[in-house]
Amino acid sequence: MTLSQLEEQVPALLEYTKNMPEDIRSRCVVRIHPAGSIIHQKNMELHSFGIVAMGENRVVNELENGNVYMIERNQAIDLIGEVTILAGMEKTSVTIEAVTDNVVAYISRKDASRWLEEDANILRLAAWHTAFKLYRSSYNNGAKLFYPPAYILLDYLVRYGHSQGMDGPAPPREISINRTRQALQEEMGINVKTLNRTIRQLKEEGFLSLCKGKIVFDRSQYQRAFLWLETKKGE
Repeated sequence: MTLSQLEEQVPALLEYTKNMPEDIRSRCVVRIHPAGSIIHQKNMELHSFGIVAMGENRVVNELENGNVYMIERNQAIDLIGEVTILAGMEKTSVTIEAVTDNVVAYISRKDASRWLEEDANILRLAAWHTAFKLYRSSYNNGAKLFYPPAYILLDYLVRYGHSQGMDGPAPPREISINRTRQALQEEMGINVKTLNRTIRQLKEEGFLSLCKGKIVFDRSQYQRAFLWLETKKGE
């Protein structure tokens, strides 16, 4: 697939590529990263700058003790490598893993640096992506240090329910969080032992149910969790 063909499939991509120099465009390569594969690894030298046209990925930090902490999830359109380039660093600071198949348009780091210098539009978009991710991270920073596990888990449940339409005019009868305990640990920063204990506690209190080990909740449980969180925020 060429960049032009990808632009036809994803018209929103044109907002990013409309001023790309023709010689850089001619060297652009489109790649597909299958779900579950690593897009780039932490602490590796960055050779390419990518624009994710399709797909969802997750950004994780691999700690020295072997634990993995999920920083964020990103959906297309997203950029890969912009933070490293704008920071003037040689190596990547995080690992990016494809959650779904990711279709990415790649150019070399050298071409990206030149493009960012010449085109105010792509520089603005790269700066916006960087600032948005920093804002999102800063906004939530500290929650895992100062809130108890029950608060963190119910906050996750409410945010997940909202993303699945539980606040909509025709909400689903119930929602199942199809995540393994390991995945939940990475996303919430709660170790599996504490997570299991917290799930049992919240189940006993009626905030959630379990079905084949997965967390399940209906609208009444969702609303109860939402009201509980609002009360705790006001304390």
